[in-house]
Amino acid sequence: MTTIRRFECDDFFKFNNVNLDYLTETYYLPFYFQYLSKWPSLLSTATDVNGRTMGYILGKAEGVDENWHGHVTALTVAPEYRRIGLADRLMHFLEEVSEKVHNGYFVDLFVRKSNILAIDMYKKFGYSIYRTVIEYYSGEEDALDMRKALPRDVEKKSIIPLKHPVYPSDADL
Repeated sequence: MTTIRRFECDDFFKFNNVNLDYLTETYYLPFYFQYLSKWPSLLSTATDVNGRTMGYILGKAEGVDENWHGHVTALTVAPEYRRIGLADRLMHFLEEVSEKVHNGYFVDLFVRKSNILAIDMYKKFGYSIYRTVIEYYSGEEDALDMRKALPRDVEKKSIIPLKHPVYPSDADL
């Protein structure tokens, strides 16, 4: 049995089994606490029956006007819990909060261009590639900015792909 619930402060001290995976981007503790204090509705964790962290999602709401959106900062599932639909459930949670609580136009995320498994997973979730951000990851690897329109974006303007790549300094990140 899996429980998905809002993140609590203590959860930051229980997710080493997830963060030690090489595919997971790990941040400094103040970064996580900033998210928890500013966007508590957009952080959730999945735990098993013993309370062990199975995965989590960190998000935020940002932008202005028709660029107001939910952003997935981190989505990760521990290797032993992959391929059971947790990522889908966590993404659905963030999308629902982005729509119903924050009234966003879309949800976006950045993924390494080389991470084909993640790109394919996000496509299955309804995300499309909006643009390439050159050297986004440590100035070495490009990112794909993937987006999914929410019901507020009736005309789906937010997901019309850009024809040219951008640098991080030129993108509204």
